Amino acid sequence: MAAVAIAAAAIGGGTATLVQQLTSDAPATTASSVVSGTNVSASSTGTVAGVAAAVSPSIVEISASSTSGESTGSGVIITGDGEIVTNNHVISGASEITVRTSDGKTYRADVVGKDPDKDLALIKLQNASGLKAATLGDSSKVRVGDEVVAIGSPEGLTGTVTSGIVSALDRDVTVAKDTEGSDSGQGQGQGQQQWDPRQGWPFEFGGQQFNGDTGSSKTTYKALQTDASLNPGNSGGALINMNGEIIGINSAMYSPSSSSGSTAGSVGLGFAIPVNTLKADLDALRSGGGS
Repeated sequence: MAAVAIAAAAIGGGTATLVQQLTSDAPATTASSVVSGTNVSASSTGTVAGVAAAVSPSIVEISASSTSGESTGSGVIITGDGEIVTNNHVISGASEITVRTSDGKTYRADVVGKDPDKDLALIKLQNASGLKAATLGDSSKVRVGDEVVAIGSPEGLTGTVTSGIVSALDRDVTVAKDTEGSDSGQGQGQGQQQWDPRQGWPFEFGGQQFNGDTGSSKTTYKALQTDASLNPGNSGGALINMNGEIIGINSAMYSPSSSSGSTAGSVGLGFAIPVNTLKADLDALRSGGGS
């Protein structure tokens, strides 16, 4: 039994729960009988499969077209009529935004509000209704070691699910800031450069830069760190706890550059904007700007 317990701990929480049920005097059905108030079914509470099934319909793929080309990112549905939260860098400078939902339907979308300081944006689908809105959780309750699930569209692969843990809290992550429309006229047009999320959003922390130069115009925010695999295109997608609640908006990843100059895959250093930051900014985004 000791060997079984050690193996269970190495594999993860789901197996550990099973071992606990097998060794408990109480019937295995007792635990599921107290589960309520979550959008993950009682039979699959606490499993990656259960979280994925419950939350995937609330995650979308975003294609943003601009003069510099087309980029792909992700977004989270927060209202049934099509309000979607994403990263500002996903839609910055876009002349046209197309959104594809998990059931394959496509919509045009308009930008409602942007907050470059927090790298957040709110868009609204045209003529949408009956969508499944995600449940926003409480990032102040997140602890290091909590299991999490990430859902997004890395490399355009819609609805990709990965899992891991929260590796650290309150990381100071610095990202390039949208300065489109700035009248400074400095930086040799650097503020007008459009970054492609598929090539890795440049950011820095600890005094080091990753995935390219962040430029002269930048902003810093506190982020959740996770080892759940994030890849180009996950930007704007959801970091989710095991109750199916959104605890963060995935925003940056570390990935070593390959010899060809493009970015390689995830090495387990991803960062997400805490959902409480989003909730505090939501009214300002709905009014057309950010706080």
